[in-house]
Amino acid sequence: MRLRLKLPGGQIETVIETPVGEPRGVALIAHPHPLHGGTLDNKVAWTLARAARASGWVAVRPNFRGVGQSEGMFDHGIGETEDLLALMAALAPHYPGLPWLLMGFSFGAYVQHRVAARWPVQRLLMVGPAVSMYAFDPPAVPTVIIHGSEDELIHVKHVRDYARQQGIPLHEVAGAGHFFHGRLSEVRDLAEAFCRQP
Repeated sequence: MRLRLKLPGGQIETVIETPVGEPRGVALIAHPHPLHGGTLDNKVAWTLARAARASGWVAVRPNFRGVGQSEGMFDHGIGETEDLLALMAALAPHYPGLPWLLMGFSFGAYVQHRVAARWPVQRLLMVGPAVSMYAFDPPAVPTVIIHGSEDELIHVKHVRDYARQQGIPLHEVAGAGHFFHGRLSEVRDLAEAFCRQP
């Protein structure tokens, strides 16, 4: 279902999809950069939501502020972090006792790594994280990275260096660019494996 949730920073457009049967938790998915066409309908974000739902998780995909029907203006990851935290706080009473996963693509991975430092989540999946564009801190929770070996925006060397320094498992999709054209099935398989971890 597509909702507009009233949060302190304004209304945020959000798609919530439930799995078959009792959910095992809630997965929050963040899309890429709002000023470069990123929306909740981005195909990588959509693929992550499909993987979460297929693995038994409620999949929550908001539009960042200023995108689609979400109010507000782009805030370089700061306001976006606050919005996601407020969204989780608003939704948590509807899913009492269920754990949370975070998944983010590109700029969305940057925002989610900030959220993970402030909300109790099980783990974080970063896809194509923009580590050469933003200051990524050491991960606050168990983290996994998926990255294309031929990423034209975020060179894989930077991601390898970050992953090695932080001890983060890195899954490289051989030959894939930043948007994983023609390789989304591999992203989905890796994301499902991530979601199905105990």
